[in-house]
Amino acid sequence: MTNFEKRVYKTVVKIPLGQVRTYKWVAQKIGHPKAYRAVGQALKKNPYPLIVPCHRVVSSSSDIGGFAWGRKNKKLLLDLERQIRKLMI
Repeated sequence: MTNFEKRVYKTVVKIPLGQVRTYKWVAQKIGHPKAYRAVGQALKKNPYPLIVPCHRVVSSSSDIGGFAWGRKNKKLLLDLERQIRKLMI
């Protein structure tokens, strides 16, 4: 795992349950504002998708973005987290 990937994963872990951030947001947080595609590639290689919640990272456009387990499962996880968050509030 590269230092860049570690920084991406450490940032993504901090995204709250039921919320999303963009690839661009992650890139800015790690100090590489133009590296949003590299963020996507790092998340694509995420070895711990349930621990490092890469499904919480979406495209800057209204598109949900990719996910190693498929876009359908990404949407399912996001919807499930939103429901859990509602129960917690």
